[in-house]
Amino acid sequence: MKRALTIAGSDSGGGAGIQADLKTFGALGVYGASAITAVTAQNTVKVSRIVEIDPAVVAEQIELVLEDIGADAVKTGMLASTPIIEAVAEVLGRRRVPNLVIDPVMVSKTNARLLKADAVDALKSRLLPLASIVTPNIPEAEVLSGLKVADAESMRAAARRIHELGPRRVVIKGGHSDGPYVVDLYFDGENFEELKAERVKTRATHGTGCTFSAAIAAYLAHGLPPLEAVARAKEYLTAALQADPGLGKGIGPVNHFHASHRG
Repeated sequence: MKRALTIAGSDSGGGAGIQADLKTFGALGVYGASAITAVTAQNTVKVSRIVEIDPAVVAEQIELVLEDIGADAVKTGMLASTPIIEAVAEVLGRRRVPNLVIDPVMVSKTNARLLKADAVDALKSRLLPLASIVTPNIPEAEVLSGLKVADAESMRAAARRIHELGPRRVVIKGGHSDGPYVVDLYFDGENFEELKAERVKTRATHGTGCTFSAAIAAYLAHGLPPLEAVARAKEYLTAALQADPGLGKGIGPVNHFHASHRG
């Protein structure tokens, strides 16, 4: 059985973070393991508390999973702080893990900061050079590139700038843009590809970034080429958005098991 490891925070509401990643892995036929970086108290309305895990404990979780179960792909989500980023980068760099997908989580859908401002440099210098694919949304792409992303041309410029930081491929997600379609931009250092889907009108968008990056990791674990893995992940996320389960009073979760649970 193919295996994937998620390194991220725990979401008590189950819509994002470790919980979303493991649901996605399971839905796509991959065995999921996890290393928890932080515990959050949150629901669809707010994040009320964040408790970071000791970096040494984060590193040990990763080490023990990799030395026994192994991983065909690894993804990172919420990393919270510089010490945690450094601990994660040390293990992953030494282990030379395949198919590393980095979701550079910075702010929650409810506007809670999930990455300390002083940790951005560590993310850029320590982790991005290890990445097979990095998947920023537009605000995250602006932070990583130092450029304002306002149109297709500036999105391409930001992708080039992020690629220079070391990841082999960059996917800038277009969900924060306007218009009837969501256009994600894929860049492999030479070629650009635009991945387009009709925008789904729903409030169930909690955990979309986690779900998308986890799906990419799952498809990479199955052996799909990177561009195909990204395209298939976008299809999976779009269907999960369309199957809104209608949970919570705020920004609800997507339906990770839309293909197996109807009605």
